[in-house]
Amino acid sequence: MTQEERWLRQYNELMDFMTTNQRRPSKHRIEEHLMLNWLRHNQKLMAKGELPPERQERFAHLMSIANKLRRLNQYG
Repeated sequence: MTQEERWLRQYNELMDFMTTNQRRPSKHRIEEHLMLNWLRHNQKLMAKGELPPERQERFAHLMSIANKLRRLNQYG
C-alpha cells in the first residue's frame, strides 16, 4: 500500500466517522485518537504549506465539514 493509498484510507475513514456521528473525533475516547492525531498532523502540514497540492483540496473540504461540527463552549 502506497502512502497516497494510506492517506486516502484515513481521509475516508474520518469522513465516514464525521458523517455517521455528526461530530469530530474526541480526545476523550481512546478508539478515536488515531483519527484525531491524523487530523491534527495534516492541519499542521497545511498551515506550514507542506501538504502536497493533490491533497490540499480534499483536506480543505474535510476541514470545512469538521468546522461545522465543532463544539461550541457552553458559556460562550
